[in-house]
Amino acid sequence: MKRRDFLMHVAFGTAALQTLQISALASGGSALHPGFTSPGFASPASGTFIDPALAIVKGGDIPATVRAAVDALGGIKAFVKPGNIVFLKPNMSFPNPPEWGSTTHPEVIRTVVQLCEEAGAKRIVAADFPMRRAERCFEKSGMTALASELPQLTFKELGDERDFETVQTPDAKEFREIAVAKLLRKADVFINLPTAKAHSGTSVSLGLKNLMGVIRDRGPFHGDYDLHAAIADLAMVVRPQLTILDAHYVLLTNGPGGPGRVDQPGTIIAGVDPLGVDAAGVRMAEWNNRTTDPAHVRHLALAAERGVGSLHVPEEQIVRRNLG
Repeated sequence: MKRRDFLMHVAFGTAALQTLQISALASGGSALHPGFTSPGFASPASGTFIDPALAIVKGGDIPATVRAAVDALGGIKAFVKPGNIVFLKPNMSFPNPPEWGSTTHPEVIRTVVQLCEEAGAKRIVAADFPMRRAERCFEKSGMTALASELPQLTFKELGDERDFETVQTPDAKEFREIAVAKLLRKADVFINLPTAKAHSGTSVSLGLKNLMGVIRDRGPFHGDYDLHAAIADLAMVVRPQLTILDAHYVLLTNGPGGPGRVDQPGTIIAGVDPLGVDAAGVRMAEWNNRTTDPAHVRHLALAAERGVGSLHVPEEQIVRRNLG
């Protein structure tokens, strides 16, 4: 796909928002939090798990591990219904190749798109608010090439103020309102697709940290707020129905952008409890050259205190598979 054509493909995401809104309203779908009555917005944690709650799969190629992890949770049809609008949130924030481990691998996205299509999804949108120039981020991370191969997938760069809506957050500690992507309300299904990597400010960047890509202004998170507390607050507001953590290439040092030391565990961790997924991700590697307990990652510990999920999913509710 030529650069001009790819930009037109990305720009379609903006034009499609009105159509998404009409479709979502017509179907009764939406995607927000307490009282927002929407799939992508959090609801109070029940304190219980589905069985299984978590799937950890390794040893196969990327499509095989993604499919096996989703199948272990009941299959994609447990999440995506015919006619649904699906919002995918990969990490596309850096102009780096997938092998650096700083962005979600395109093959993870491709496989999830194929699964959603098989379930009868009406429209699939992948969006992020890149940390660098979007065109370069998409090209270097492999998204430009992916876009040329998946015309059914709309890529959208978040960034324009019209992409966001402000919601009130009375239960948050660090802020009382926040501007979040309109796609969260317009989609029927929200799937978070983070990559697993170290982070200089938060120790790790996994699923909860990846949610910062759906907010309009990250400046206050780094300057005005306690960053860890603000991430926990955001996890109370924005809740994916499914998190699929890409740990095929893992950036162990010098995150979030790299380059740094990269391992290749070839693993996918998937679950309905976003905190449980992150906790499993913390346990799988040494981050910044040291072993870390999930309870010692402060934004995860705060999220647990606020009822986002559990740092300790019972072993009997975890499916572990090795495809190698």
